[in-house]
Amino acid sequence: MKTLPLFRTYLTGFFLYALIEIAARGYTHWTMALTGGTALALLSVLFAAAPQRMPMPLRYLCGAFVITALELTVGCAVNLHLHWHVWDYSRLPLNFRGQICPLYSTFWFLLCIPARHLTEALRQHFS
Repeated sequence: MKTLPLFRTYLTGFFLYALIEIAARGYTHWTMALTGGTALALLSVLFAAAPQRMPMPLRYLCGAFVITALELTVGCAVNLHLHWHVWDYSRLPLNFRGQICPLYSTFWFLLCIPARHLTEALRQHFS
């Protein structure tokens, strides 16, 4: 995958995720825009590299795992190390240190469905 189209995918994720979060909870944090851009760029690479015979639900599960791992990484840095309190899932069941939980991993799975279509459209548009 070429660098410029991947950067454009990153920028798309950067702005789209920030807008989604503002629409959902009324605000966002700049680190979430960075994370959203990184997530969409990683998903783009994942979906492009996945074998054609891999079932779509399995691709979405892999995408949800990637996003959850990214969320844990960023959460440990910004919430636990820097104490910025960007999010806290500690009140949700089965959370890990308040940074990730099954409920949000399910949301990430569902978000991978439109993300796959978006990354394909971006790949075709920028190719």
